[in-house]
Amino acid sequence: MTNDDVSGLKHLGSGKTSYAFQEPTAEILEAFPNQYPDRDYQIRFEHPEFTSLCPKTGQPDFATIEITYIPDALCIETKSLKLYFTAYRNHGSFMETITNKILDDLVSVCQPRMMQVVAMFNPRGGTSLTVTAEHYKDNSAPIETQF
Repeated sequence: MTNDDVSGLKHLGSGKTSYAFQEPTAEILEAFPNQYPDRDYQIRFEHPEFTSLCPKTGQPDFATIEITYIPDALCIETKSLKLYFTAYRNHGSFMETITNKILDDLVSVCQPRMMQVVAMFNPRGGTSLTVTAEHYKDNSAPIETQF
């Protein structure tokens, strides 16, 4: 289709990238109309360079964040997602909180049929941590039975 309405997107195609966001909020995220709202299909993002800070020690935490979702009326715009992730660089929060906040913020912006956020944090002190948070519109079946 050639009727993609991107006129309301502020970040994409702006000719510059500003990393001025110091606090990760849903307001950074943007969405655009899904051109195939009558079809279930998956969109998957993988962000292998995620960084945040431990809220107690201030030490950096590194992770790969994977997002898989089935859109409904809206899709997440990729550049705004990158800017959102960058806002975590100097943000102190526990890994479990970060994963659930990412899910909550994304769901608030695009209201998907299903979304899963998997945060695989690199080892620190000899222990790695993976946190998975999921959202199902209308309390549908878990992800294992849908894919």
